[in-house]
Amino acid sequence: MSEPFPPPQDQPAYGQPPYGQPPQARSTYGAQVAGQPPYGHPPAPIPAPPPPGSYGVPVGGYPAPIGEYRVPPAQRPPSRRPGGIALVAALLAAIAAPVAAGLLALRIGTIAPLERVFSPTGAIIWTALSSARTEVLWVEILFWTATALGILAIVLGIVAAARGRGRGLGITAVILAVIGPVGFLLLTSVLYGVGSGIALTDAG
Repeated sequence: MSEPFPPPQDQPAYGQPPYGQPPQARSTYGAQVAGQPPYGHPPAPIPAPPPPGSYGVPVGGYPAPIGEYRVPPAQRPPSRRPGGIALVAALLAAIAAPVAAGLLALRIGTIAPLERVFSPTGAIIWTALSSARTEVLWVEILFWTATALGILAIVLGIVAAARGRGRGLGITAVILAVIGPVGFLLLTSVLYGVGSGIALTDAG
């Protein structure tokens, strides 16, 4: 007598392919749901980390600048006024004043020549200059005016050279102011001697 039910056989577990089915036909549903590659496919390559010390770019790129680009305002060059004022003062002290004093010394030489002003021992006879006292007074005024202008030129020239406010003009002014007194004394002395020679020629 045959058995009404076949003997129980071992059934595959849930999700496993039936007996006799090749493993290539297995379902990939569970693997795809878990976010893994299907059965039989290699996993996606993992990018290698950057080497130490490399320049990293922020994720998503550089942020866009806020606001529009504006050209920075141009800076005005420093004023050259101190150097210019120093040069003008130096020109007045080293050129204008000596020339004016030299012309007056020429006039003094014609009025009071050397042999009347200086004694044989070299002493100055001040009474001999009484006839040219106005010219002598103006020479003295020009000398002290040139001295004051020369000091002003030296001070402003140093300031201009140190702060870059007309450096070339300031340096030129300082040089002229330093040699100004030498030129003043030299020019007045020479022209006074010329005036004295003119007076002696006219007397002879």
